[in-house]
Amino acid sequence: MNLFATTPGKKKESTPLADRMRPRTLDEFIGQEHLLAPGKPLRHQIERDEISSMILWGPPGCGKTTLAQIIAHMTQSEFVPFSAVLSGIAEIRKVMERAEHSREMGRRTIVFVDEVHRFNKAQQDAFLPWVERGSIVLIGATTENPSFEVIGPLLSRTKVYMLRALDSSQLVTLLHRALADAERGLGDRAEYGEIVADEDLLQLIATYANGDARSAYNTIEAAVLRATPDAEGRRVLSRPLVEDVLQRKVLLYDKTGEEHFNLISALHKSVRNSDPDATLYWLTRMLESGEDPLYLARRLVRMASEDVGLADPGALRIAIAAMQAADFVGPPEGNLALAEAAVYLALAPKSNALYTAYGAVQKDLSETVAEPVPLHLRNAVTRLMKESGYGHGYKYAHDFEEKTTDMPCLPDSLLGRRYYRPTNEGYEAQLQKRIEEWRRRRARAEKPQP
Repeated sequence: MNLFATTPGKKKESTPLADRMRPRTLDEFIGQEHLLAPGKPLRHQIERDEISSMILWGPPGCGKTTLAQIIAHMTQSEFVPFSAVLSGIAEIRKVMERAEHSREMGRRTIVFVDEVHRFNKAQQDAFLPWVERGSIVLIGATTENPSFEVIGPLLSRTKVYMLRALDSSQLVTLLHRALADAERGLGDRAEYGEIVADEDLLQLIATYANGDARSAYNTIEAAVLRATPDAEGRRVLSRPLVEDVLQRKVLLYDKTGEEHFNLISALHKSVRNSDPDATLYWLTRMLESGEDPLYLARRLVRMASEDVGLADPGALRIAIAAMQAADFVGPPEGNLALAEAAVYLALAPKSNALYTAYGAVQKDLSETVAEPVPLHLRNAVTRLMKESGYGHGYKYAHDFEEKTTDMPCLPDSLLGRRYYRPTNEGYEAQLQKRIEEWRRRRARAEKPQP
C-alpha cells in the first residue's frame, strides 16, 4: 500500500499542497527531534520494527498524521485511517475483524485514529480487546491532554508521545521546500511560472502559522494561486497579497528582532505604570502577531515578582495560574487567561522592594568575602561536628516567649545589613508593621520559656 502516491490523472491543484508535501521518510521529517533524532527511543523502535500502540499528542500541524503514515510505511504495515468524528462502534468492529484476519495472514495493521479524544468512553472501550490481543497497533492522534480525554484502560496500554509545535525556522524550511519541489510542490514552472517570495514574507507566513505546518502550506498555496503573473510570467508574492489571503492584517513583528523587544518593553512598562488599557493593547498585539503565549506568560510571572512583589502576594499566584491555563487550553481561548493576569498586574499595588533587595544581596555577594556559615547555624549531625562547635549557641525560637531571639543570622561582616525594605503600598504596609514588631520582640527576647 503506497501511502504517499498521488491519485493518477488528478491535477496537483486538486490535492492540497499540505497533503502533497507530506514527508515520506524520517529523514524528510522536520521537527520532533526529541523523539526522532538518530538514536532517540521512538526512532530506534521504528527502525527496528518494534513499535507498539501509542498516542501522539501535539498541536495542529505538527506532523501527527504524517508520522503515523511513515511508521506504517517503514514497518510494512497495513494503514487504516479512522476518523473519530465519522465512525461509530459498528465501524470499529468491522475494521477490527478485518485487522484480525490480516494478522492471521501474517500482515500487521496500524489503525490510525485521528482526534481520538472525540471518541466517547464506549467507543474507546471497543478498541481495548483488539489492542490487548495485539490484533492491531493503535496510533491515536490528539490535540488534547490524553490524561483527561482518553480512558484509563486504553491509556495504560499505549505509550504517549508529546509532539511540539514547529518553530518559525522549521516552517520557513518547509515553505522553501514547497517552492522548490517541482514534482509535489509549487516549483513546476510550466504550471505556476516562476514564484518570487522574499525571506521576510516567508517569515511572516511562518509567524502567522504559529507552529502549524498545514496552515503555512495553505497560506502560501492560496497566495500563489491568487497571484497574477506579471509580464514576464512571474508570480510575485507580496505582503498585501498574503494579508488578503489571510483576510486579516499581518502585524509587523519579528519574534527575534528589535520589534519583539520594543513590544515586550512597552507591555512591561505599561504594567509597571498601572495602565490597564495600554497593557491590554500591547499584550493583544503581541498575541495576534503570533508571539508564543508561554513567552508572554513567563514575562507576566516576572512582572508579578519584579513590579508588584509582596505589595500583592496574590499577583504571582494569578500569573502562575494564567501560565498554566494558557498552556492547558492553548490559543486562542487561553489568551484570555493571559489578558486577565496582565490587567490584574496593571491594577495591583506596586513595589519593587523585593527586586531591589535581591539586587542588593547580589551586590554584596560580588563585593564581599563569602564567609563560612556561623557555627551556631550549622547542624551537628555527627559527634565530631558537635565537638567542633557546630550548633553551639543556637537558640530555638519556639522555646522563647517572643518566638524570636537576639541570635544573629548573617555573617559577621554583614551584621545589621537590611536588604528588604517594604513600601507602604498594599500588603507591604502590613509587612512593614510585622518587621517592626519582630524587631521589638527580638529586643525583648532574653530567656527561654520555663
